Amino acid sequence: MSERDHITIKVLPFAAGGFPGSGQSIFYSTGPVPQLDTVHLDQSHGPAFLDAEAQLAKYRVLLDRMEAKALPPEKSRDLIRSIVQDL
Repeated sequence: MSERDHITIKVLPFAAGGFPGSGQSIFYSTGPVPQLDTVHLDQSHGPAFLDAEAQLAKYRVLLDRMEAKALPPEKSRDLIRSIVQDL
């Protein structure tokens, strides 16, 4: 699936260190109308949906930092394949 044009997978290796939000599922949904952008968080008490500008900005910065530390798509794919082969 990661070889399809519309799918990009980037692995954040443990060596990159910890980040705020680590261990939490974060889904940042964007579209053609920026006012409809939404962050979906899976939390212990259930899902949370955030759409305030300040909240969106906070999670965009967090995700940008994580993406900067992540492996590029090809190296991420190679790492995933090596893990699968070791199973």
